[in-house]
Amino acid sequence: MGLRPPVVAVTAAAAPFALCVATRRTPARDVATCTLQMWAYLAAYQMPHDDPEALERRVHISYPVFIDTVLGGGMPPTLRLQRRFARAGLVGKADQVLIWAHWLWFLVPHTAMVYVLARDREHFGHHAALMYATFDIGLIGYWALPTAPPWYAAERNRLAPGRELELRRLMYEHGEAFWKGGWRPLYAFLGGNPLAAMPSLHFATSLMAAHILSEVGPVEGAVGWTYTLTLGFALVYLGEHYLVDLLAGLALTEGIRAAAPRAAPALVAVSRVMQRLEARAHA
Repeated sequence: MGLRPPVVAVTAAAAPFALCVATRRTPARDVATCTLQMWAYLAAYQMPHDDPEALERRVHISYPVFIDTVLGGGMPPTLRLQRRFARAGLVGKADQVLIWAHWLWFLVPHTAMVYVLARDREHFGHHAALMYATFDIGLIGYWALPTAPPWYAAERNRLAPGRELELRRLMYEHGEAFWKGGWRPLYAFLGGNPLAAMPSLHFATSLMAAHILSEVGPVEGAVGWTYTLTLGFALVYLGEHYLVDLLAGLALTEGIRAAAPRAAPALVAVSRVMQRLEARAHA
């Protein structure tokens, strides 16, 4: 429609609030509200890449390479892991497990929230606020500090002098083999902003899901933590994120959890206003 980004952002952000006024609360409305929240998130996530050339002029490549080289003792952990575990010219079974752990992330945070809604609806609002705050606050990094992932740096010979060719983008190799002709349009849809690596919301939201599931029950928590640790290893090994991206995601999640008690009174006040508007709309 040719709308300006601020118009889209405000409209998308208003949609969950509008739904909460237009309809009475039910579990279906809870799901729809979270869906509209993610629609707003996706719009804001993809906007910086509306002009790929302008984004590439702003993107930061060097600083995560420097930090990861220090963390990796002279070599980025991605290169160390691929040198140790990757099989030349092949995408092994273990690689495929890690790739699918990465792909399943698109479902995991939201599946966790649906599970919480079914098991503990009384606390669903609190948990949903934590989860989707992680998504939304992480957007600040994507707008203010667009950062390239390891595979992008390697393609431009910026990852490690003389070692760029060692890095393989295993996910892309397997994606082309598994999805065949459907891979490129699928990747274009799901990877709407390839220069949004800092912080890693893959890791941050999975970590938040693990915390939330731990409050539901020990078995649920064990599943959540197993997935999160597997995904963290996969993201670095596959070259989709730097280790420093994961550390920033960790700081984001734990910061939101720490700030939640102080933010709660303001959020409760907003909730009460919305409940009054809902009551008036259905009087």
